[in-house]
Amino acid sequence: MELHDLWFVLIAVLWTGYFFLEGFDFGVGVLTKVLARNRAEKRVLINTIGPVWDGNEVWLLSAGGATFAAFPEWYATMFSGFYLPLLMILVCLIVRGVAFEYRAKRPEEHWQRNWEHAIFWASLLPAFLWGVAFGNIVRGVKIDSGMEYVGNLGDLLNPYALLGGLVTLTLFTFHGTVFAGLKTTGEIRYRARKLALGLGAVTALLAAGFLVWTQIDKGDAKSLVALLVAVAALLLALVATARGREGWAFALSGVTIAATVAMFFLTLFPNVMPSSLNEQWNLTVSNASSSPYTLKIMTWCTCIAAPLVMLYQGWTYWVFRKRIGTQHIADAH
Repeated sequence: MELHDLWFVLIAVLWTGYFFLEGFDFGVGVLTKVLARNRAEKRVLINTIGPVWDGNEVWLLSAGGATFAAFPEWYATMFSGFYLPLLMILVCLIVRGVAFEYRAKRPEEHWQRNWEHAIFWASLLPAFLWGVAFGNIVRGVKIDSGMEYVGNLGDLLNPYALLGGLVTLTLFTFHGTVFAGLKTTGEIRYRARKLALGLGAVTALLAAGFLVWTQIDKGDAKSLVALLVAVAALLLALVATARGREGWAFALSGVTIAATVAMFFLTLFPNVMPSSLNEQWNLTVSNASSSPYTLKIMTWCTCIAAPLVMLYQGWTYWVFRKRIGTQHIADAH
């Protein structure tokens, strides 16, 4: 395997990790308006992700940094062509982080309510926009012979990409609902399970339609396997949820996300960003990559740093593994 092929796989792994981890805390952010019935329950939901949300975003920084270093042409074309959607995602992530930190700084109800609105919208919009962005990458965008994006914002808002946005939004929210059931206790836990069943059914319908569309348009035998794994895992997650097996349900919803991301990248390879104008203008793992020397240095650095980061993040989840409920909120009663 060539180094540029290896880094294509590693970037796919980084995006998988990001969507698996950030996906459930996007979902929990959406649930603060959907599942929580009072201020105490909102605090419970926020506290389930409070110790880990910022660590989850490390995967996004790693994925973006790896793309910049390993495939600079891909990075330049994608970030210039998708400038407005990616800027919106960045603003949402900033507002969301500030909302988590500042929400409890003052006791006034209107202060906390406004920050809760920010958490909801700054979780919902990125969950939708990431699906739009990846839908366009898989579908292909207007790239000219100079590796530059020559389309406009309207080109990105096509039916396929918008359906991809709905899939990531519902899938992340389902993932977050299962996580809420896994991490909470009491009435909110059982309401999360009930909501997960209905939301999971909607997610399954949307995801099946989107993935089948992708398979027909871009797929091969490998992507078909990923499609079948994604659909099967999602259906099994619903079965596990119905039986009250939250741990299995969360793991299986994570498998659904991983298989979906795998299908995206399998349909892309060896391209990293196809051109809808001319196949000869596609950005590929070879014409968009850095030099072999750069990739070699990156590989050695990753071998040293990645295990340390994963150990630390795993330790964080272990420390904060216990369930919480309204009884753990000091002024809930």
